[in-house]
Amino acid sequence: MTDTSATPFPSLTGPIGFYPVVHDAAWVQCLLDWGVRTVQLRFKAAGHTAAEIEREVFAAVEAGKHVQGAQVFINDHWQLALAAGAYGVHLGQEDLDIADIDALRRAGVRLGLSTHTPAELARARAVQPSYLAIGPIYPTTLKVMPYQPVGLVQLKQWATLAAPYPVVAIGGISLERLPGVLACLGGGNDGAAVVSAVTLAADPHKAALDGMRLAAG
Repeated sequence: MTDTSATPFPSLTGPIGFYPVVHDAAWVQCLLDWGVRTVQLRFKAAGHTAAEIEREVFAAVEAGKHVQGAQVFINDHWQLALAAGAYGVHLGQEDLDIADIDALRRAGVRLGLSTHTPAELARARAVQPSYLAIGPIYPTTLKVMPYQPVGLVQLKQWATLAAPYPVVAIGGISLERLPGVLACLGGGNDGAAVVSAVTLAADPHKAALDGMRLAAG
């Protein structure tokens, strides 16, 4: 259900920078309160009822609506995101086969797409999304990945293939690795997504502040 002939998805309203991916709406709210402006809710359906999923999605979207400059993306649950009036949706390659891309485009939401190879990058680029994610940059144990790590050399090469769309690097990125990853990107609206660097940190607030400082250069 991928229509590449229509108009592009809306551009982001601000730079991506430090981009935490978190597992519930409470984390979204915390990060926004701490000053983070780009956040993704990745609330997995397994083990949760439809009502629980809906509650988390709507709460995350609502949190973003009350913070100026917030760019809150909903992973996977695009129907609920549409119903909630979400700022953005993040989808994987497999979602391009089943999601109603036209409905998302008509709604004016921002769209981020995951890519893991140059072929996937070309496919996603044709959708004219708001940003393109490339990963995993480093090995990660948080998600079973059938792809080899991209690494910094290939990240720099592939990021040029994503132009003119902003790039999000993701996968195994710690605060220590963040500057090196960002140096491989073009700057501007690009950014790096982190999964455990904040939520599993001994001091999540400090980790978030450090991440924003590092992303700001």
